[in-house]
Amino acid sequence: MRPQILCISFSDIKADARVLRQLDVLAEYGDVTTMGYGEKPESATEHLRIDSSLPSLPQTLAGVALLGLRRYKSLELKAPAVRAAADLAAGHSYDLVVANEARALPLAHHVANGAPVWGDMHEWAPEERVHVLSWRLLIKPFMTYVCAKYLPRTRAVTVVNDSIARLYEQEFGCRTATVRNARPFEDLTPSAESPDTIRLVHSGAAVPGRNLEGMIDAVGQLGPGYSLDFYLVPARDGGKYLRTLEALATGPTKVTFHPPVTPAELPEVLNAYDVGIFSLPPQTRNHALMLPNKFFDFVQARLAIVFSPSPETSRLIERYDLGAVTTDFSSESLAAALRQLDRARIAKCKANAHESALELSSKVDEDTEREILQELFPSR
Repeated sequence: MRPQILCISFSDIKADARVLRQLDVLAEYGDVTTMGYGEKPESATEHLRIDSSLPSLPQTLAGVALLGLRRYKSLELKAPAVRAAADLAAGHSYDLVVANEARALPLAHHVANGAPVWGDMHEWAPEERVHVLSWRLLIKPFMTYVCAKYLPRTRAVTVVNDSIARLYEQEFGCRTATVRNARPFEDLTPSAESPDTIRLVHSGAAVPGRNLEGMIDAVGQLGPGYSLDFYLVPARDGGKYLRTLEALATGPTKVTFHPPVTPAELPEVLNAYDVGIFSLPPQTRNHALMLPNKFFDFVQARLAIVFSPSPETSRLIERYDLGAVTTDFSSESLAAALRQLDRARIAKCKANAHESALELSSKVDEDTEREILQELFPSR
């Protein structure tokens, strides 16, 4: 009989690229039951669906009161989604439980009944939304408590990059492995140059705080010879913020908004452009230490890359000679960095992205996950 694996993620797993890649590897080692919002993912044998209206943090009146009183032990399984998940898992037995993000750790250890737990923390859990006052005052101390209590009991811990790994090791003394948000290798080649326009592109979410306004302003400063295309997923505001951006981009600036495309389609769509851009002022430590999905999207699309400064992205851009890093987070700095890249330099950076695409693909990270699973299931 194959090992029985439970994978918990308080997300719509079918739309969660990191968890989907994780599931594909887990399915090589056992039968995987997923627990989360939305429909059953393809790699899962079974799916325990949580009502998507249920929050995964203790946001009820009683929960907020207990957070204020710092009664954290009594809160571990009190969030509505966590209570529902515990009920769904009752009576089941698993050989391994995978917890995606710190909020799933207490539940994972509760249902594991002594089986090993793998905690994929993704980013730095205590400061996920620390720029929001309620998170900073109430949730950050709770997440810190959860990590301090459960990470030492967790057999494997993974994070998105080495900088965040060092935070967990320093703060909680746990050994970690890095599994980046890299995407699978795409069999593409750099696109041909446009004779009259350097084609800039950005993909992501149309939510405030992502400095999309700064990108629009930067291309306006660059003037003729540059265009900027957005592939944005609308926020949960009925498209209000997206319409604000569209209004900001009217006039002579060559800015075009496209409907979002699926993650699987994204590299081929982006491949038609020259430079992938991203500039994010760091509101949190996760922002400051970012190594986001879109970096790997741009590499697989064989684009040159211009990012705002961050230890992880800057190191990779410089190591593989992929483009340029801005001096700060202003639109003026973004425009200046883009001016540094003439057509010959862009062509060279696109060629370098092509050469490094396999090394910067998810294959490296999947192999890391397989090493973890071979330790947890040595007989396999």
